[in-house]
Amino acid sequence: MPDAVPEVKPPFAHVVLHQPEIPNNTGNIGRTCVALGVPLHLIHPLGFSLDEKAARRAGLDYWPRLELHEHGSLEAYRDRAVRSEFVLLSTRGERSLFDLEITSGTHLVFGGESRGLPDRLLREHPDRTAHLPMRRGERSLNVAAVACTVLYEALRQAIARGEIAPDAAGSF
Repeated sequence: MPDAVPEVKPPFAHVVLHQPEIPNNTGNIGRTCVALGVPLHLIHPLGFSLDEKAARRAGLDYWPRLELHEHGSLEAYRDRAVRSEFVLLSTRGERSLFDLEITSGTHLVFGGESRGLPDRLLREHPDRTAHLPMRRGERSLNVAAVACTVLYEALRQAIARGEIAPDAAGSF
């Protein structure tokens, strides 16, 4: 009797970085993606080379296991992900991330460190734009910290819906 083929589930989320500028942030986000089984999409132009040691050092030994997709432009990414649900993360979002349902397979889109997401994109999708709550008057958080927080909120929601069942050790 042949061995049973394990069920391959689609990822509970995707991370999309629009024109990231800092290799250490991208490497750290990539490491989080590997730990959670989430693909990382990079939209060019990048502010660094993917061959730079800094990006790979921040990703440590996780980088080779990263499911990485590169897109030449925002339009190229949108053409590929045309039917995907998405959430745009921005300090300019009017809704709290915690007020959104993040459905399975949602693309979580983050802007470059110094520019954020393009204004026109945020204007086109105000209902899909969210922020992390923070004290009034404070600057934005580091994109790697925000991406980690948002991914774990997406994971929490997937667990609550019963789509992911961690074992007693917390692994899934």
